[in-house]
Amino acid sequence: MTLFHYKIIDKEGKTTEGTQDAKDKFALYHTIKESGGTVIFAEEVKNKTPLSLSSLFSFLGGVKTHDKIIFARNLSKMIDAGLPITRGLSILERQAKGKFKKVLMGLNKSLSEGATFSDSMKNYPDVFSVLFVSMTRAGEESGNLSMALQNVSMQMEKSYQLTKKIKGALMYPAVIFSLMIIIGVLMMIYMVPTLTATFIGLGIKLPLATRIIIAISDFLKSYFLLLAVGLLAFGFLSTIFMRTKKGKRMLDWVILHIPVVNEIVKQINSARTARTLSSLISSGVDIVVAIGITKDVIQNSYYKEVLEKIQNIIQKGEQISVVFSSNDKLYPLFVGEMVAVGEETGKIGEMLLSVAVYYEDEVDQKTKDMSSIIEPVLMIFIGVAVGFFAISMLGPTYSLADAI
Repeated sequence: MTLFHYKIIDKEGKTTEGTQDAKDKFALYHTIKESGGTVIFAEEVKNKTPLSLSSLFSFLGGVKTHDKIIFARNLSKMIDAGLPITRGLSILERQAKGKFKKVLMGLNKSLSEGATFSDSMKNYPDVFSVLFVSMTRAGEESGNLSMALQNVSMQMEKSYQLTKKIKGALMYPAVIFSLMIIIGVLMMIYMVPTLTATFIGLGIKLPLATRIIIAISDFLKSYFLLLAVGLLAFGFLSTIFMRTKKGKRMLDWVILHIPVVNEIVKQINSARTARTLSSLISSGVDIVVAIGITKDVIQNSYYKEVLEKIQNIIQKGEQISVVFSSNDKLYPLFVGEMVAVGEETGKIGEMLLSVAVYYEDEVDQKTKDMSSIIEPVLMIFIGVAVGFFAISMLGPTYSLADAI
């Protein structure tokens, strides 16, 4: 059982807060709904556990997202072909390696003891997300577990491919920029001092650009260790700060206001919101629960707030498209319009899927365009940096030669 903190509107219309044990959010929403209440929000009360070697090794030996996608897809096909779920798990267990092999063994054991598949999965929260478990539970209750697992694999694969494309677009400039900094520091520490000694010995009057480079070189040579320690400390403290609520909020705001990047971020979050909601609704998950799970999937706090507003207005029987349309600085107008069409036609799941596909294609195209643009921009930047260094350091040498 898991402890949840919740805020609800009871059958008398009063807003109350409290805590309650439940198997998962799905069960908690169901219990509160049966008692006549409507959930405004619910979140798991997590106990902080000290870091240990076993937890560290567990983290390092985690299950890859790609392995979970293949697992859901293959198990779906086996169930669809008529194989019992325990036999399907046994087959997949023999093919699995490392931690995932032990997880599948545990799932099979739990099933043999009479637990449901979704309840068995909850024993491994670091492997199976709330989204995964909830869609599986909905599939069990609707009698279509095969389709639910297929939807899970599609949802995870789209999210995985989206993340992979973004990382791929950023990898090349990150590597080039890192190499430039390393080479630049090495030149400042080892090459520039040699030329500086020559200039001083000959008494050459140096231009401003040369003096700036020499000053940087002297600073790095004298305080390199202190600077390195300072940067590491700054990075460590920044990471800790960004893990706090205030730091996360600040980072989310910065990301949403970076030119060019902010548009891609909006499209990524729109695609992720639409696909997650579509997958959950199509699997038969109650819309209130679906929005709560989607809120957990989305990382940006500003988007979480929008989804929380949607949860609140659903309780009042209002249309969710109104919230999407009124938050056009986060969700493009197209999202609100498509959701409105879905509400009018009763096909909100299909409309959300169309939104997800559209914005995934947009992000895919923009990441390709970004990759094409970044390469020439980097070449220009490198050329300017090398040219500035060459003119600054070699210019005085040529002046000396001309004077002689």
